[in-house]
Amino acid sequence: MRAKAILTGLMLMYFGLMNASAQGFHIGAKVGTNINKIAGRSFNDEAQYGLSAGGFAEIDFAKKWGIQPELIWNQSKTTTTNDPESVIPGAFANQDITLNYLSIPILLTYRPVPVLSLQAGPQFGILLNQTNFVDNVKDAFKKGDFSLVGGAQVNLGGFVVGARYFIGLTNINDISNEDKWTNQGIQAYIGLRIF
Repeated sequence: MRAKAILTGLMLMYFGLMNASAQGFHIGAKVGTNINKIAGRSFNDEAQYGLSAGGFAEIDFAKKWGIQPELIWNQSKTTTTNDPESVIPGAFANQDITLNYLSIPILLTYRPVPVLSLQAGPQFGILLNQTNFVDNVKDAFKKGDFSLVGGAQVNLGGFVVGARYFIGLTNINDISNEDKWTNQGIQAYIGLRIF
């Protein structure tokens, strides 16, 4: 009985993937860079470079429309100001900070022509680790982040090249309400459709 249920589930998954493939289903991998900053009075107002890498799926549900869910490791970097203690007591001055996120964008895709995809949607971020910059505080940043993303992707056969802007809507300050901190920046990437 259990073997039949597993076999039935595998067959349904196989036929579902075959149907999605007929509609337009692809998976791929991508790497890129983030040019970002953390907005807030505690941090320098300069963008810094971080890395990103992960995978994506393209699921078409109409000729020009689809969704592109992704699972991406994103790195966000910043530096504290000369006097962050005026805002956050115990904060270190000129401290380099690195935040590593597992980002999950779910993007609505519109292709006016096959070579170009316009994309927009939400991005959920799970903080994997962080650099501490405040005395006697274990975690200065909240574990979750929510952003809006918009951009474009060029489709060249199996290759993709894209850029997008993201702006955080969540205050990621987990110390106090004295200073609102949000992620924002630009992501640029190249990728390859695996199938």
